[in-house]
Formats: sequence, C-alpha cells, structure tokens
Amino acid sequence: MSKFKLIATNAMTAVAVATLTSMFWMALYATDGDGKVEPAGDSVVVGKPRVEVAEGLVVGPAGLAIPVAGIAPEKLVDTFTQARAGGARVHDAIDIMAPRGTPVIAAAPGRVERLFFSEGGGGITAYVRSPDGRWTYYYAHLNAYAPGLHEGQALRRGDRIGTVGSTGNASPDGPHLHFAILRRAPGEKWHEGSPVNPYPLLAGNRPVR
Repeated sequence: MSKFKLIATNAMTAVAVATLTSMFWMALYATDGDGKVEPAGDSVVVGKPRVEVAEGLVVGPAGLAIPVAGIAPEKLVDTFTQARAGGARVHDAIDIMAPRGTPVIAAAPGRVERLFFSEGGGGITAYVRSPDGRWTYYYAHLNAYAPGLHEGQALRRGDRIGTVGSTGNASPDGPHLHFAILRRAPGEKWHEGSPVNPYPLLAGNRPVR
C-alpha cells in the first residue's frame, strides 16, 4: 500500500511525494540509469528515495545534482514558501548557504539561455534551459561566472557555472546560491515559468526544518 502526502507549493504547482513499498516514489522527473533527467509529465516514477554519489557529485532522487559543491543533502533547507519583500511574495526557490567562492555546478544538463545581471534582484545570474525546452534552472546571487561561460553553451550535469556569492538583493553576510526550477509553457520568455520546489528533488523525502 502506498502513502501519499500532497504538498501545495502555490496556486500554479504542487509536488506529490510518495513512499512506496516497491521502493519507488513520485516526483516531477524521471531519470535513466545514467542519471539523465527526463521530465515526463506531472507525476512519474523516478526510483529509490535516496541520495547517491555519482561522478563525484551528490545526486538527489530525481537525478539532479546538488548545485553547490560539497553540500550534503541534510544541509539543505526548504525555503520555497518563505515570505520575501515583507510578505509581498513567496521565495519560489531554495537558498543553499555556502562560503563565498564555493563552486556552483549545473544540476542537470541544458544550454545556457541567458546570462543576466539584476542589481535589485538576483545579481549575477544564469538561466539554463533543459534540452527539451520544458524546464529552466535558475542560478542567482553568483559571485562570478565560470571562465568562458557563455550564452548558447551546452552544459552537462556537474559542469561549472560560477561561484557562490551575494550579488544583487542579497546580504553580503550570507553568501548563498538561490536555485529555482521553472516549468516553461510554450511561448514563455527566458525569465518566465511556473516555479517547482527543488527541495524534494534534491534532498528526497526529508523533513522540512
């Protein structure tokens, strides 16, 4: 018998997390034996609910690498629904705290769609689009880009994107990576999409702290 817990993220999205006796669980991605992420609808079987090490990366149950080098899954905190701007909006991402200069790596394969600086927002940012065009991985508050990183560049999971920082609307006392996943609908622009909570995809079925 399966036990399901439905976690509503906002009016646009929800993540279904399940514990199955067959050791399979439900999420928003499917992954093959090589760890390739394959979005396949809203709810698919993705494999054992555990975090593994592959190719020197910490890889979550959905096949996504934790995008900050050296960060263990138990160090992740679910900040997806936390209030921002005095309660005017929710976070729609997770913050991964790490020392300034820590390498930021690609959580999944994709192509660099936009490198953008937003002084009052994410500062030095990178938007990476999945090979099928349906997902955007957003990396913000970077201290710097990886040498040679450019728009149009193809990335493999684990390739260097930049380093952790606090550029844009972030406290210099708390360098971190702001990491978001956006589901892209046809016709949506590079900065648009419906946010999906990265936390269970990176950390597995762990309690929220």
